[in-house]
Amino acid sequence: MIIDPQILEAKIAELLDNFYNRRLSVINDLNLGKALSRKNPYLFRAVGVESAQEIVEQLLSAYMSSSDEGIFGDAFFEPLAKFASGGVVSPSEGVDIAIETDTKYTAIAVKSGTSVFNADSKKRQVQNFEALEARLKKLQKHFDPLIGYCYGRKRATKESKIRQLAGQAFWAEITGDDDFYLKIIRLMKDKPRQHLEEYKSAWDKAVNRFTRQFLNDFCNEDGSINWEKLTEFNSKDYPQKKSKSQKRK
Repeated sequence: MIIDPQILEAKIAELLDNFYNRRLSVINDLNLGKALSRKNPYLFRAVGVESAQEIVEQLLSAYMSSSDEGIFGDAFFEPLAKFASGGVVSPSEGVDIAIETDTKYTAIAVKSGTSVFNADSKKRQVQNFEALEARLKKLQKHFDPLIGYCYGRKRATKESKIRQLAGQAFWAEITGDDDFYLKIIRLMKDKPRQHLEEYKSAWDKAVNRFTRQFLNDFCNEDGSINWEKLTEFNSKDYPQKKSKSQKRK
C-alpha cells in the first residue's frame, strides 16, 4: 500500500511534534542529581575537566542523547510503523503491532536500532512471541513473528522462526514501498528546524540552572571543583534505615 505523500507528510509532522514535546518535557524536568548519579566522576577527573559548565554540558549531552533514542522510538518510530503498516496495537506484552489476514497473523516488535538486545532481553522477546502464538492457536492461522529495526542493517538468519528485518528491508516489508525509508527522512522537511529555537532555549536554561547548582554544591570558594564531595554524592554508601521489625530484634 503506497501512502499518499501529503498524508504521510502530515503524519510525520504530527509525530515530530510529539517527539519534541516529550523532549522538552525531559530537559525541563531533569534535575542535576539524577544526571550526576549516572556519570563517572573518576573519568571527569582523569580527563582533566576543571570547568563546572563543561561538566554540566557533558552531563546534559550524554543524558539527552540516551533519552532521545528512547523517546524517538516511542513517539515517532513505533506509531509511524503502526500507521504505515495498517496494523493494530497488539494485545500482547512485548509485541507492538498485529497485522491479520485470512490466513496469517503477523506479530511485530518494533525496535529503533539493531543493538537493543542483550541475551536476557532477547530471551524475553522470544517468550513474548511464544505466549502470543499459544493464545492464537485457535485461529488456525500461520503465525509470523517479526522483529523490525527502524534503522540499520540486519542479516537474516535461519536460527529461529522469528524473522528480523532492519532499515529499508523492514519498512518495505510493512509498506510494500522500497523507498519508504527514504521518504521518512525526506518528508521531515523543515519541521526539525521549526523546533530548534525552542529546544535551544530550554537547553541554555538547563545549562545555566545546573551550572549554578553545581557551583553551589560541588565547588570550593575559589571556584575549583571539590572532587571528593562530588564523588561522595555519586558513590558514598549511606547506611540503610532499619525497619521497625529490625529495630525490635
